[in-house]
Amino acid sequence: MPTDILTKEQLVAYRADGFVMASSLFDQEEIGLLDRAAKTDHELDKHAFESDDGEGANVRLSLWNHPGEGIYGMFARCHRIVDSVELILDDEAYHYHSKMVMKDAKAGGAWAWHQDYGYWYQNGVLKPDLCSVMVAVDPATKENGCLQVIKGSHLMGRVDHVLTGDQAGADMERVNEALKRLDLVYCEMQPGDALFFDCNILHASARNESEHPRWTLICCYNAKSNDPYKTSHHPRYTPLKKVPDTAIKKVGIKRFSEDPSDAAWLMPDHDKSARALEKDTSP
Repeated sequence: MPTDILTKEQLVAYRADGFVMASSLFDQEEIGLLDRAAKTDHELDKHAFESDDGEGANVRLSLWNHPGEGIYGMFARCHRIVDSVELILDDEAYHYHSKMVMKDAKAGGAWAWHQDYGYWYQNGVLKPDLCSVMVAVDPATKENGCLQVIKGSHLMGRVDHVLTGDQAGADMERVNEALKRLDLVYCEMQPGDALFFDCNILHASARNESEHPRWTLICCYNAKSNDPYKTSHHPRYTPLKKVPDTAIKKVGIKRFSEDPSDAAWLMPDHDKSARALEKDTSP
């Protein structure tokens, strides 16, 4: 069994808390390649779109469904991540989608309190058997809007969501009550750290008011047995071909000489997860 996957102790913490941090899951060379690739990728930038946070600022991100053969795909398909996710899900995992969240200095907007399953429930996913992995490209701090989670809130089950701006936000009455009983955790991260988190954990992030960017790669996975019952803008079960962990450096170095980004970009008008709430919440 690979040595870089989550330990039994980390799995216990994940199940109790709804998240777990894997410090230095990727070394500085690996994360440096991802940093350089993302910040010089004209296709990533061209396909970025902005999500209104409902308070006058925007979050910029690029999103794609299938991992591909480029450096983004090597991160999403490497044993280090996928084997850990399969331990969490106790099932074969497939790639649901990935995104690069680009919180630029003094410009990156906030994410409202939400559960990912609050979005993905709309896509015909019957059970909350999904896991996301956030990989820090830049340092993530309170000052530049790091992720905040409510520890143990995944055990509350799915909370009703309503549309605010372009984002689906959780019922704040429930969020505020959860904050009275459960711990608020600021997930400060260094480049190369990875945060595994449950699709039902309540999480949010503040605006980036600092002079420093906060870019993160988030890879999302669904369990094979949780194949959606209907077609949506994110894929139904699609077998995921894992790659050796060494593939990151091999493909990352090649990326700068001849290998352009091959992500299958998803444009905002095709992302219906939040928009599906309009028909449910309109008077």
